Amino acid sequence: MFRISQYMKILHDQTPVGPHRQPPGPVVIWNLIRRCNLTCKHCYSISADTHFPGELTTEEVFTVMDDLKSFRVPVLILSGGEPLLRPDIFEIGKRAKAMGFYVGLSSNGTLIDQDNIKQIAEVGFDYVGISIDGLRDYNDEFRQMQGGFDAALNGIRLCREHGIKAGWRFTLTEENSKDLPALLDIMDDHGVEKFYLSHLNYSGRGKRNRKGDAYFRTTREAMDLLFDRAWDDVCAGKHTEYVTGNNDADGVYLLHWAERKFPDRVALLRAHLDRWGGNSSGVNISNIDNLGNVHPDTFWWNHHLGNVKERPFSDIWKNTDDELMLGLRQKPRAVKGRCADCTYLSVCGGNTRVRAFSFDGDHWGEDPGCYLENQEVGLPEDYGQAGDSDTINTSLLLNPVEKAGQQSSVSRSDVQ
Repeated sequence: MFRISQYMKILHDQTPVGPHRQPPGPVVIWNLIRRCNLTCKHCYSISADTHFPGELTTEEVFTVMDDLKSFRVPVLILSGGEPLLRPDIFEIGKRAKAMGFYVGLSSNGTLIDQDNIKQIAEVGFDYVGISIDGLRDYNDEFRQMQGGFDAALNGIRLCREHGIKAGWRFTLTEENSKDLPALLDIMDDHGVEKFYLSHLNYSGRGKRNRKGDAYFRTTREAMDLLFDRAWDDVCAGKHTEYVTGNNDADGVYLLHWAERKFPDRVALLRAHLDRWGGNSSGVNISNIDNLGNVHPDTFWWNHHLGNVKERPFSDIWKNTDDELMLGLRQKPRAVKGRCADCTYLSVCGGNTRVRAFSFDGDHWGEDPGCYLENQEVGLPEDYGQAGDSDTINTSLLLNPVEKAGQQSSVSRSDVQ
């Protein structure tokens, strides 16, 4: 996740770089249930309003939580499907809070109402992320539920009225990008404290000219808008948070934004972004699915590392010889092509590996979702036009991991 507001505050205050602090354990995004009352077009878990057998029992969940706590996992994001459809979700949430986890609830918001808002408040969730993907007409069609927009907005309102920090999750598409300015205005009007833009994981466009790609132009315009809003809020002393997910090129794009506005502060910002390091799938981000399978993140559901019903998460995560995981944990990663030759590999970490894999079956290929122009990443303007580069630092190369199956080219994120 890229915390725009945090870096805007660094720019504003000219905060010096402090010592690097490695998180004690990975953030765990936990898909407790696959069932959902919606059938959103961008769902990575391909959920439906039906029972999925084999999901963890309450006691099994508690056993896993004990192991996660001993492994020093700091954050649990309880997700789905729709986690509010689990009858024991409040029991799980209360236990997680009592154990000292930072606990987030990732919901579509449509089931938050007067009947359960007090229970949600009693749990003490640190954050509730609610998905709205456009203004009323687009959101309801995209999430395939009439009245979904109003129900989700009502869920946010109820959370705020009961003292629960709630934020807005928005998946950017070419079609809903026109709604973004109005949504940010609505956010201000309703006092929403956090806005999370999730990049839609398009694939198959990596070999086109980025400068002329409509999707890439749309992405850049959306990022410019978020950067400007975040900067204005920091200058006004507001405590809103703007964050993005699923495209670590955002950090590099922020550097170019800063070069235009604050050239004397770019070196400081670059130092902070190098310390961040970009994509952390398989390192500081992990996922447990509804059946207990462990994955490097929520988009690697076809790549299993083990199952918490059979082995503790701590053992699966710590004692792995999985080649994909070993590759994700290399620094720098053994990426190829444009990513290998990029001047900013230390900032973005090679971006999203699952997107590269979905494009051509190579975990270490260049990320086709990078929206930056060649010259913006230190490459010749005509780089790749006469054929894609296969440049790679062979001293870093691991044996390729067998293709485990195709991922969807669209996605959402639950990292808060």
